[in-house]
Amino acid sequence: MVDTLGVAVVGFGWMGRVHTQAYARVLHHYPRLGLRPELVAVAEEVPGRAEEAAAQYGFASAARDWRAVAADPRVRAVSITAPNFLHREIGVAMAEAGKHIWIEKPVGLTVADARAVADAVAEAGVQGTVGFNYRNAPAVETARGLITSGELGRITHARIRLFSDYAAHPEGALTWRYERERGGSGVLGDLASHGADLARYLLGDLASLTADTAVFVPERARPTGATAGHSRAAGGELGPVENEDYVNCLLRFASGARGVLEACRVSVGEQNNYGFEVHGTKGAVFWDFRRMNELGVSRGDRYQDQPVSTVYVGPGDGEFGAFQPGAANAMGYDDLKVVEAHRFLRSIAEGTPHGATLADAVHSAVVLDAMARSAESGTWVDVTAV
Repeated sequence: MVDTLGVAVVGFGWMGRVHTQAYARVLHHYPRLGLRPELVAVAEEVPGRAEEAAAQYGFASAARDWRAVAADPRVRAVSITAPNFLHREIGVAMAEAGKHIWIEKPVGLTVADARAVADAVAEAGVQGTVGFNYRNAPAVETARGLITSGELGRITHARIRLFSDYAAHPEGALTWRYERERGGSGVLGDLASHGADLARYLLGDLASLTADTAVFVPERARPTGATAGHSRAAGGELGPVENEDYVNCLLRFASGARGVLEACRVSVGEQNNYGFEVHGTKGAVFWDFRRMNELGVSRGDRYQDQPVSTVYVGPGDGEFGAFQPGAANAMGYDDLKVVEAHRFLRSIAEGTPHGATLADAVHSAVVLDAMARSAESGTWVDVTAV
C-alpha cells in the first residue's frame, strides 16, 4: 500500500514552481517509491501568488504566512524555497514542528545559519535534503566514479566554473539578492555554493584556499513592486549592490590536489556556463552543464597525445534510466529536481539520508565563509573542518 505524504511549499517564485512540479512528476519516474506526495499547502507573502499556485497546481490550501504551514497537521514535509534570509527561521521552525524539510541552498546567510538548521533537523529526528542539484546529473555521478576508482590516476588539479549573465543587465532590479541583510553573500551563495559542493563531492575535503571578489555593477534600481526571478527595474531609485558579482578562488585539497573555482553572475555572453575539468596522472574528465548528458573522458597509458572521447551517459549511469531508455536521449534541469525529490522522499520512507544533506550545506557554508575571509584579508585561509 502506498502511503500518502502531505507536502507543502514555502516561497513560490521560480524554485517553488520547480519543487512543486518535481512532486507532481516523481511517481511517474519512480513508481515503486512507496510514498505519494499530496500537495496540501503553499505559502507565499506576495499577495495573490499563493492562491494562483493553488489554482494552477492543486494545493488544498494557500496562505501568505509560512507559520500556517508549520502549524498544519496535514503537512509532513516542506519545501523551503523562500529567500536566503528566511532559511534559518523557517527551517528551524519546520523541523521543530516535526516536518521533514527539502531546503534550497545556501541554507541561510552564514555558517551559523546552516548549522542551526542542521542541528534542528538532527534534534527533531526528521530528514533534511538540500538543493545541490548539479551533483544529481548522471554524468557528474559517472565522473565521480571515474575519479574515485582511480581510472584517472592520482588527481592533480581541477577547475570548476559557474558563469551566468542573469545579473549582467544594468537595469536588473535591486532585489534581496543584492543586499547583505537579506541575501548575505552574492555570487558566493548563489553559484559558488554549488561549486563548493561539487568540489567536495568530486575530490574530497578542502584544506585551504585564497580568494578574490569584485562588484562590477555597483548600483541598481529599486523595484517598485513584487519581483520574481531576475526582474528589471528601469528608472527606479538607485541603490548600492552590497555583495559580490564575481569570485576567483585557488583551492588546496586535503588529498594534495590543486584547484580553481571561478563564478560570476554578470558574465555577458554566458548562459549557465557551469562545469568542471578534473585532471589526473593518467587521464582527465570534462563536464559542461549545457551538454548535461555528455562527458569528455581521456584515460589510458599514453600520457602524451592521449585523445579525449565523448561519452553519452545512459540507463546504467546514475538515475538516467528513470527518465530515458537509451544514451543520448537528453535529460534536463527539471529532471535533476525530480531526482532530488525522489531522494528526499526516499529518505523519509526509509528513515536514512539519500542525496545531499544539511551536513553538506554546512560544509559548503564553511568554504564560502573561508572565501569571504580570504577576499577581505588577501591571504590563504584554512578551511576549518565541520
